[in-house]
Amino acid sequence: MKHGDFTALAENYAQYRPGYAPMIADIFVRLSGEAHPRCLDAGAGTGIWSRQLAAAGAVVEAVEPNDAMRQAGERQSDAPAIRWHKGTAEATGLESGSCRLACMASSFHWPDFAAAVREFHRILMPGGYFMALWNTRFFESNPLLAEIEAYLRHLAPEMKRVSSGRSEFCNSLRERLAARPEFADVVYLEGRHVEYQSPQRYLGLWESVNDVRVQLGEAKFARFLAMIRERTAGLERIEAEYLTRAWIARRAD
Repeated sequence: MKHGDFTALAENYAQYRPGYAPMIADIFVRLSGEAHPRCLDAGAGTGIWSRQLAAAGAVVEAVEPNDAMRQAGERQSDAPAIRWHKGTAEATGLESGSCRLACMASSFHWPDFAAAVREFHRILMPGGYFMALWNTRFFESNPLLAEIEAYLRHLAPEMKRVSSGRSEFCNSLRERLAARPEFADVVYLEGRHVEYQSPQRYLGLWESVNDVRVQLGEAKFARFLAMIRERTAGLERIEAEYLTRAWIARRAD
């Protein structure tokens, strides 16, 4: 498995991944000042965030390069307010100035940063907004989940999380966006929400990850999954809290 290749993970991703804090979608759509703003969701994956945007009132242009992920999203997204396209963050294929909003959910760490920023500036209308967001496990609130994270660090002490909302990429994102001439007025917001998951779904969430699996290697990743099965056996449900971290920048005109 290669970094950033979700082809073999698409079905688990579509079935098990959690949503984002609903408040974040509502705030972003209302920021447009329109009831039904046109919104690019680049790196849309299986459409988890696209569906939340549509539920908040947006007309969503979901752009995803991976065929397996996009096809899974098309199967799950029957809302007429979501249109799917094959494309990348660097080359969406959308018309210039065609969107009031643009965003990337749990995926802005994958494309070429400068090329993606230029593309978002191109497709955004004057006064439009870009948002990058991640859905981070807030494991500190649950001792069992903290134990699982500690075991992961034990297996790979030198691991540097690439796709996590706690990564170095995210921690420097405000400064990087503010330094770009394409954007202005960068702000940060966050929201928390709780999901109650069966042990099967919790395991499936880990089976859908790419970054951790690639860095651990298949043998250590199998050990990690075995530990999760052992520690969650017999539980009816797991209380999992998530922290949605979001950075919003206004298009510089």
